[in-house]
Amino acid sequence: MVTHETYKSADGAWLLPTEIRFEGDGADRRAIEAASGKPAVIGSIEKMSKSKKNLVDPDDIIAHYGADCARWFMLSDSPPERDVIWTEEGIAAAGRFIQRIWRVVNDASDKAGPKGAAVPADACEAARDLRRAAHKALDQTGRNIEGLRFNVAVAQLYELTNTLSSVLTKEGKGLAEAIRETSELLVQMFAPMMPHLAEDCWARLGYNTLIANAPWPSADPALLVDDTVTVAVQVNGKRRDELTIARTASKDEIETAALNLQSVVRALEGRPVKKVIVVPQRIVNVVG
Repeated sequence: MVTHETYKSADGAWLLPTEIRFEGDGADRRAIEAASGKPAVIGSIEKMSKSKKNLVDPDDIIAHYGADCARWFMLSDSPPERDVIWTEEGIAAAGRFIQRIWRVVNDASDKAGPKGAAVPADACEAARDLRRAAHKALDQTGRNIEGLRFNVAVAQLYELTNTLSSVLTKEGKGLAEAIRETSELLVQMFAPMMPHLAEDCWARLGYNTLIANAPWPSADPALLVDDTVTVAVQVNGKRRDELTIARTASKDEIETAALNLQSVVRALEGRPVKKVIVVPQRIVNVVG
Protein backbone atom coordinates (compact mmCIF):
# COMPACT_ATOMS: atom_id res chain seq x y z
CA MET A 1 0.00 0.00 0.00
CA VAL A 2 1.08 3.55 -0.73
CA THR A 3 0.30 5.87 2.17
CA HIS A 4 0.31 9.63 2.67
CA GLU A 5 -0.45 12.24 5.32
CA THR A 6 -4.04 13.41 5.58
CA TYR A 7 -5.12 17.06 5.84
CA LYS A 8 -8.27 18.79 7.00
CA SER A 9 -9.49 22.35 6.94
CA ALA A 10 -10.53 24.14 10.13
CA ASP A 11 -14.16 23.11 9.51
CA GLY A 12 -13.22 19.41 9.10
CA ALA A 13 -13.27 19.06 5.29
CA TRP A 14 -10.62 16.84 3.70
CA LEU A 15 -7.96 18.66 1.67
CA LEU A 16 -5.75 17.50 -1.18
CA PRO A 17 -1.96 17.74 -0.73
CA THR A 18 -1.97 20.26 -3.57
CA GLU A 19 -4.31 22.47 -1.54
CA ILE A 20 -1.77 22.72 1.29
CA ARG A 21 1.42 24.66 1.77
CA PHE A 22 3.78 24.20 4.70
CA GLU A 23 5.70 26.50 6.98
CA GLY A 24 8.48 25.56 9.39
CA ASP A 25 10.32 22.28 9.87
CA GLY A 26 10.27 19.42 12.34
CA ALA A 27 8.17 20.11 15.41
CA ASP A 28 7.39 23.60 14.06
CA ARG A 29 6.02 22.29 10.76
CA ARG A 30 2.47 23.45 10.14
CA ALA A 31 -0.01 23.29 7.27
CA ILE A 32 -1.77 26.26 5.71
CA GLU A 33 -4.66 26.19 3.26
CA ALA A 34 -3.19 27.56 0.06
CA ALA A 35 -6.40 29.23 -1.08
CA SER A 36 -7.50 30.91 2.16
CA GLY A 37 -4.31 31.16 4.18
CA LYS A 38 -6.11 29.61 7.15
CA PRO A 39 -4.43 26.99 9.39
CA ALA A 40 -5.07 23.37 8.37
CA VAL A 41 -4.80 20.18 10.42
CA ILE A 42 -2.14 17.57 9.63
CA GLY A 43 -3.71 14.18 10.26
CA SER A 44 -2.43 10.61 10.38
CA ILE A 45 -0.62 8.76 7.60
CA GLU A 46 -3.13 6.47 5.88
CA LYS A 47 -3.63 4.47 2.72
CA MET A 48 -4.21 6.80 -0.22
CA SER A 49 -7.91 7.11 -0.94
CA LYS A 50 -10.25 9.42 -2.81
CA SER A 51 -12.48 9.81 0.22
CA LYS A 52 -9.67 11.30 2.34
CA LYS A 53 -8.08 13.13 -0.59
CA ASN A 54 -4.57 12.10 0.47
CA LEU A 55 -3.69 11.40 -3.15
CA VAL A 56 -0.76 12.30 -5.36
CA ASP A 57 -1.56 12.56 -9.06
CA PRO A 58 0.87 10.29 -11.00
CA ASP A 59 0.61 12.61 -14.01
CA ASP A 60 1.91 15.50 -11.90
CA ILE A 61 4.81 13.41 -10.59
CA ILE A 62 5.72 12.14 -14.06
CA ALA A 63 5.50 15.65 -15.52
CA HIS A 64 7.81 17.05 -12.84
CA TYR A 65 10.20 14.18 -12.04
CA GLY A 66 9.66 11.55 -14.77
CA ALA A 67 8.38 7.99 -14.63
CA ASP A 68 11.82 6.59 -13.79
CA CYS A 69 12.02 8.74 -10.67
CA ALA A 70 8.58 7.68 -9.44
CA ARG A 71 9.45 4.03 -9.98
CA TRP A 72 12.87 4.36 -8.32
CA PHE A 73 11.42 6.01 -5.22
CA MET A 74 8.69 3.38 -4.87
CA LEU A 75 11.22 0.56 -5.11
CA SER A 76 13.84 2.16 -2.87
CA ASP A 77 11.59 3.13 0.01
CA SER A 78 10.30 -0.21 1.31
CA PRO A 79 10.22 -3.94 0.54
CA PRO A 80 6.98 -5.12 -1.14
CA GLU A 81 5.52 -6.51 2.08
CA ARG A 82 5.56 -3.10 3.78
CA ASP A 83 3.68 0.13 3.12
CA VAL A 84 5.36 2.97 1.25
CA ILE A 85 5.01 6.41 2.80
CA TRP A 86 4.90 8.89 -0.08
CA THR A 87 6.67 12.12 0.77
CA GLU A 88 7.79 15.06 -1.30
CA GLU A 89 11.21 14.77 0.33
CA GLY A 90 11.51 11.14 -0.75
CA ILE A 91 10.64 11.70 -4.39
CA ALA A 92 12.91 14.77 -4.49
CA ALA A 93 15.81 12.69 -3.12
CA ALA A 94 15.20 10.08 -5.81
CA GLY A 95 15.28 12.86 -8.39
CA ARG A 96 18.62 14.09 -7.09
CA PHE A 97 20.09 10.61 -7.35
CA ILE A 98 18.94 10.26 -10.94
CA GLN A 99 20.73 13.51 -11.76
CA ARG A 100 23.82 12.28 -9.92
CA ILE A 101 23.92 8.92 -11.70
CA TRP A 102 23.64 10.66 -15.06
CA ARG A 103 26.56 12.91 -14.18
CA VAL A 104 28.67 9.98 -12.99
CA VAL A 105 28.01 7.91 -16.12
CA ASN A 106 28.59 10.95 -18.31
CA ASP A 107 31.93 11.65 -16.61
CA ALA A 108 32.84 7.95 -16.66
CA SER A 109 32.25 7.77 -20.40
CA ASP A 110 34.98 10.38 -20.88
CA LYS A 111 37.41 8.34 -18.76
CA ALA A 112 36.41 4.90 -20.02
CA GLY A 113 38.52 2.70 -22.23
CA PRO A 114 37.27 1.40 -25.58
CA LYS A 115 34.31 -0.95 -25.73
CA GLY A 116 35.25 -4.58 -25.23
CA ALA A 117 38.77 -3.83 -23.94
CA ALA A 118 39.80 -6.28 -21.22
CA VAL A 119 41.29 -5.11 -17.94
CA PRO A 120 44.98 -6.17 -17.98
CA ALA A 121 46.10 -8.81 -15.51
CA ASP A 122 48.63 -6.40 -13.99
CA ALA A 123 46.10 -3.60 -13.49
CA CYS A 124 46.60 -1.16 -10.63
CA GLU A 125 45.04 -1.70 -7.22
CA ALA A 126 42.31 0.89 -7.82
CA ALA A 127 41.23 -0.92 -10.99
CA ARG A 128 41.18 -4.29 -9.25
CA ASP A 129 39.17 -2.89 -6.33
CA LEU A 130 36.69 -1.24 -8.69
CA ARG A 131 36.12 -4.46 -10.64
CA ARG A 132 35.64 -6.41 -7.44
CA ALA A 133 33.07 -3.88 -6.17
CA ALA A 134 31.21 -3.98 -9.51
CA HIS A 135 30.98 -7.76 -9.71
CA LYS A 136 29.98 -8.09 -6.06
CA ALA A 137 27.23 -5.53 -6.64
CA LEU A 138 26.13 -7.40 -9.77
CA ASP A 139 25.90 -10.69 -7.92
CA GLN A 140 24.04 -9.21 -4.95
CA THR A 141 21.73 -6.98 -7.02
CA GLY A 142 20.68 -9.91 -9.18
CA ARG A 143 19.92 -12.03 -6.14
CA ASN A 144 17.97 -9.23 -4.47
CA ILE A 145 15.89 -8.49 -7.56
CA GLU A 146 15.03 -12.17 -7.88
CA GLY A 147 14.14 -12.23 -4.17
CA LEU A 148 11.94 -9.11 -4.55
CA ARG A 149 14.24 -7.19 -2.18
CA PHE A 150 14.22 -4.18 -4.46
CA ASN A 151 15.06 -1.66 -1.75
CA VAL A 152 18.25 -3.58 -0.92
CA ALA A 153 19.18 -3.74 -4.61
CA VAL A 154 18.70 0.01 -4.88
CA ALA A 155 20.97 0.58 -1.86
CA GLN A 156 23.70 -1.49 -3.53
CA LEU A 157 23.44 0.63 -6.68
CA TYR A 158 23.78 3.80 -4.61
CA GLU A 159 26.97 2.36 -3.14
CA LEU A 160 28.40 1.29 -6.49
CA THR A 161 27.67 4.73 -7.97
CA ASN A 162 29.67 6.32 -5.15
CA THR A 163 32.52 3.84 -5.65
CA LEU A 164 32.66 4.57 -9.38
CA SER A 165 32.56 8.32 -8.77
CA SER A 166 35.47 8.08 -6.32
CA VAL A 167 37.92 6.69 -8.92
CA LEU A 168 37.17 9.07 -11.79
CA THR A 169 39.94 11.45 -10.72
CA LYS A 170 42.54 8.69 -10.35
CA GLU A 171 45.06 7.36 -12.83
CA GLY A 172 46.58 3.91 -13.16
CA LYS A 173 47.09 0.94 -15.42
CA GLY A 174 43.84 -0.71 -16.40
CA LEU A 175 41.70 1.88 -14.64
CA ALA A 176 40.12 3.16 -17.87
CA GLU A 177 39.09 -0.37 -18.80
CA ALA A 178 37.74 -1.01 -15.29
CA ILE A 179 35.73 2.24 -15.46
CA ARG A 180 34.27 1.12 -18.79
CA GLU A 181 33.28 -2.29 -17.39
CA THR A 182 31.85 -0.88 -14.17
CA SER A 183 29.85 1.83 -15.97
CA GLU A 184 28.27 -0.70 -18.30
CA LEU A 185 27.43 -3.08 -15.44
CA LEU A 186 25.94 -0.24 -13.39
CA VAL A 187 23.66 0.85 -16.23
CA GLN A 188 22.58 -2.74 -16.89
CA MET A 189 21.77 -3.21 -13.21
CA PHE A 190 19.49 -0.21 -12.85
CA ALA A 191 17.89 -0.66 -16.29
CA PRO A 192 14.97 -2.80 -15.01
CA MET A 193 14.06 -0.03 -12.55
CA MET A 194 14.93 3.08 -14.58
CA PRO A 195 14.69 1.99 -18.22
CA HIS A 196 14.51 5.48 -19.77
CA LEU A 197 17.62 6.72 -17.97
CA ALA A 198 19.38 3.45 -18.75
CA GLU A 199 18.82 3.82 -22.49
CA ASP A 200 20.22 7.37 -22.41
CA CYS A 201 23.26 6.21 -20.41
CA TRP A 202 23.76 3.22 -22.71
CA ALA A 203 23.85 5.55 -25.70
CA ARG A 204 26.27 7.86 -23.85
CA LEU A 205 28.58 4.86 -23.40
CA GLY A 206 28.71 4.50 -27.17
CA TYR A 207 26.07 1.89 -27.94
CA ASN A 208 23.45 2.24 -30.69
CA THR A 209 21.48 -0.80 -29.49
CA LEU A 210 18.75 -1.00 -26.86
CA ILE A 211 19.89 -2.06 -23.42
CA ALA A 212 16.43 -3.61 -23.03
CA ASN A 213 17.55 -6.25 -25.53
CA ALA A 214 20.87 -6.95 -23.82
CA PRO A 215 21.15 -10.09 -21.65
CA TRP A 216 21.66 -9.76 -17.91
CA PRO A 217 25.44 -9.81 -17.28
CA SER A 218 27.20 -12.56 -15.35
CA ALA A 219 29.40 -11.88 -12.34
CA ASP A 220 32.95 -13.26 -12.41
CA PRO A 221 33.16 -15.77 -9.52
CA ALA A 222 36.85 -15.00 -9.04
CA LEU A 223 35.99 -11.38 -8.22
CA LEU A 224 33.44 -12.29 -5.57
CA VAL A 225 36.17 -13.49 -3.20
CA ASP A 226 38.24 -10.89 -1.35
CA ASP A 227 42.03 -11.00 -1.81
CA THR A 228 42.48 -10.19 1.87
CA VAL A 229 41.00 -11.42 5.13
CA THR A 230 40.82 -9.82 8.56
CA VAL A 231 41.71 -12.07 11.49
CA ALA A 232 41.48 -11.37 15.21
CA VAL A 233 44.76 -11.28 17.13
CA GLN A 234 44.80 -12.37 20.78
CA VAL A 235 47.51 -12.36 23.41
CA ASN A 236 47.01 -15.05 26.04
CA GLY A 237 43.39 -15.42 24.98
CA LYS A 238 42.54 -11.71 25.16
CA ARG A 239 41.77 -9.86 21.93
CA ARG A 240 44.31 -7.13 21.32
CA ASP A 241 44.05 -6.22 17.65
CA GLU A 242 43.10 -7.44 14.21
CA LEU A 243 45.24 -8.16 11.19
CA THR A 244 44.36 -7.67 7.53
CA ILE A 245 46.44 -9.95 5.37
CA ALA A 246 46.40 -11.74 2.01
CA ARG A 247 43.97 -14.65 1.91
CA THR A 248 46.75 -16.86 0.56
CA ALA A 249 49.26 -15.95 3.31
CA SER A 250 51.01 -18.90 4.93
CA LYS A 251 50.95 -19.62 8.66
CA ASP A 252 54.51 -18.33 8.98
CA GLU A 253 53.61 -15.06 7.23
CA ILE A 254 50.55 -14.61 9.44
CA GLU A 255 52.59 -15.34 12.58
CA THR A 256 55.31 -12.85 11.61
CA ALA A 257 52.79 -10.12 10.81
CA ALA A 258 50.94 -10.66 14.10
CA LEU A 259 54.12 -10.54 16.20
CA ASN A 260 55.07 -7.24 14.52
CA LEU A 261 51.87 -5.51 15.65
CA GLN A 262 52.66 -2.84 18.25
CA SER A 263 49.59 -3.81 20.26
CA VAL A 264 50.94 -7.37 20.57
CA VAL A 265 54.41 -6.15 21.52
CA ARG A 266 52.94 -3.96 24.27
CA ALA A 267 50.70 -6.74 25.57
CA LEU A 268 53.63 -9.15 25.88
CA GLU A 269 55.46 -6.63 28.11
CA GLY A 270 58.84 -8.08 27.20
CA ARG A 271 57.89 -11.69 27.91
CA PRO A 272 59.20 -14.27 25.41
CA VAL A 273 56.71 -15.83 23.04
CA LYS A 274 56.06 -19.45 24.00
CA LYS A 275 53.96 -20.33 20.98
CA VAL A 276 51.68 -18.86 18.35
CA ILE A 277 48.44 -20.61 17.43
CA VAL A 278 47.22 -19.72 13.94
CA VAL A 279 43.79 -20.65 12.65
CA PRO A 280 43.98 -19.46 9.01
CA GLN A 281 41.45 -16.77 8.03
CA ARG A 282 40.01 -16.71 11.55
CA ILE A 283 42.28 -15.99 14.54
CA VAL A 284 45.84 -15.75 15.83
CA ASN A 285 46.57 -16.40 19.53
CA VAL A 286 49.98 -15.42 20.88
CA VAL A 287 50.95 -17.17 24.12
CA GLY A 288 53.64 -15.47 26.17
